[in-house]
Amino acid sequence: MKETTKLGLMVAAILVLFLIFAFARVTRTNASEGTPGAPDSAKAIFDSKCASCHGKDGRAKSLHARHVHARDFTDAGWQNNVSDERLFNSISNGRGKMPSFKKKFSEQQIDALVTYVRQFK
Repeated sequence: MKETTKLGLMVAAILVLFLIFAFARVTRTNASEGTPGAPDSAKAIFDSKCASCHGKDGRAKSLHARHVHARDFTDAGWQNNVSDERLFNSISNGRGKMPSFKKKFSEQQIDALVTYVRQFK
């Protein structure tokens, strides 16, 4: 086989592998993020969008959490003093360094997140 043919086949094989991995990654990312209004569980939403600052356990103990002043959801005093409406508004509109999620989540998903955050109490 000529060298140019071998090189062409190798380039084609690499390109096919690249496309397979790229497609698999896009498919996996879209499936995990869901779309607004989709019946994603509150835990899945929390783990993908909130846990990076608040921690999967809700304690906000990481260096990043301290840097952005993330709320510790296990603090009983805070849990007793904050209303569900305030939690809903904070998730929807953002608060301090926390971004707004009203364009990313449906009202039902935000309600589910409020309920999920209450479970850290």
